[in-house]
Amino acid sequence: MAGDSEGTEPFTPRVAVFDRMVVVSFGARLRVCSWAVLGGGVGWTRQVAWIEVRNADLPPSVDPRDHALARLRAAGVEGETVGLLTSRRVTAYELASRRDGELAAHAVATVGLGNALRAGDAASDAANAGTINLLVAVSTPLTGEGLLEATAIATEAKTAAVLEAGVLSRSSGKPATGSGTDCTVFACRDGADPLTYAGKHTRIGALVGAVAYHAVREGVRGWLQEHRESAPRDVPREAEAASR
Repeated sequence: MAGDSEGTEPFTPRVAVFDRMVVVSFGARLRVCSWAVLGGGVGWTRQVAWIEVRNADLPPSVDPRDHALARLRAAGVEGETVGLLTSRRVTAYELASRRDGELAAHAVATVGLGNALRAGDAASDAANAGTINLLVAVSTPLTGEGLLEATAIATEAKTAAVLEAGVLSRSSGKPATGSGTDCTVFACRDGADPLTYAGKHTRIGALVGAVAYHAVREGVRGWLQEHRESAPRDVPREAEAASR
């Protein structure tokens, strides 16, 4: 199914704030790739929603997807939506934008590190809440290969930001690469002449990496400032100085 031909509209993020919810849209129907609890997989979306939850919202008897749908309906949010659940205060989101000629990339991130882990840590139940939910959206169409490669670049940039902050895994005590429940959402316009390559040597890949890194880095700094006493860290002097 083809997306709408809305590529002539300015590709800028529109952020709507509701009660414990933030919804981001771009004035177009976008091709999207994610593993979000609502609208996950490869498909199409009109918007991405960050839904703030508390323990009381999700007892064992409540399906997280059903809860997300109910919250969206209650807020009057309609249409195709990718939904993300987070215990982080959603108004603490970070937004980053970059342009290179006709290309534009935007990232929105909420960062919680109470559940910081390192890829390869032993499997375990989550003892603490905390997740990094990252959206990156680009103004240019991408092929399926390009969409997957760009998602990898965004996730790699997120990991770089967490590693540089010196956050340690709650499980192994080694440098964390994210949280145990992170989600990356990548979206692009539909249209002719999609880009096949989105790696580090490409202009679009450079934009993706820059906005993802900046949004997550600022989100990490904000979270650490609020949790100075509780966050295990091993911070190089240069990183500590840069965060002041």
